[in-house]
Amino acid sequence: KARIVFSKLAMDKPHLLMLDEPTNHLDMESIDSLAKMINSFKGGLVLVSHDMRLVGQVAEEIWICDKKKVERYNGDIAKFKMKTKSEQRKKLDQHMNG
Repeated sequence: KARIVFSKLAMDKPHLLMLDEPTNHLDMESIDSLAKMINSFKGGLVLVSHDMRLVGQVAEEIWICDKKKVERYNGDIAKFKMKTKSEQRKKLDQHMNG
């Protein structure tokens, strides 16, 4: 179904795409094809995704929505992932050490 929707979108030639978790139910080959399509798209894009592979391939800007705030993140998705992992490790260490 997702492949059909993406094909229809391509035929309609929209100016803005809003994709919410578009990689659910897609295999790796389809995700890579989606990334290529996004990168060749001439319009605007709002992408909500937890798929670090897709975000890493297509994101020009990263905005973090957390704790009722929306803030632009200065860095790439790999840097964000490492920062988040470090913060989680600190919280776990604090919890384990009481």
